[in-house]
Amino acid sequence: MSSLSMYSASVPVFVRMLGNLHAVLSKAQAHAHAKGIDELVLTSARLYPDMLPLSNQIMIATDTAKGCAARLAGVTPPVYEDNEKTFAELNERIAKTLVYLQSFKPEQIDGSEAREVVLKRRTGEERLQGQPYLLNTALPNFFFHVTTAYAILRHNGVEIGKKDYLGTT
Repeated sequence: MSSLSMYSASVPVFVRMLGNLHAVLSKAQAHAHAKGIDELVLTSARLYPDMLPLSNQIMIATDTAKGCAARLAGVTPPVYEDNEKTFAELNERIAKTLVYLQSFKPEQIDGSEAREVVLKRRTGEERLQGQPYLLNTALPNFFFHVTTAYAILRHNGVEIGKKDYLGTT
């Protein structure tokens, strides 16, 4: 059995889940259209008043994925405007993130286990090594926001299930 590379533990995981999220958003858009619901009602929906809306969940998930790949590769990630509101705009954001992620080659990320990653937080800079950053920060944060996006849509009646979240193997 071979060991799992940093590339294999990051980019393909992000690509798969963002593809699944894209499909879930497409189902949500069709649901809104079929039910006569203004899609902005869904894209601005929250699980609880103090939580971020669906649109922000998508923004943070894509930022986490592109930021993680870039940091592990030692490059600067692209900056998005964070102004998407419609399903089409959110899906376009996912699509451009997928293109960006797929531009990475394994050799850019493999071997980044000990590479220093600097995160700029509101409270200052946080410095981590690549592997702990990927496993303890980036992946959990990414999955939190993808899951929250799924939960918001499911809570609002979009007919999606675990198979939609996980996709096909």
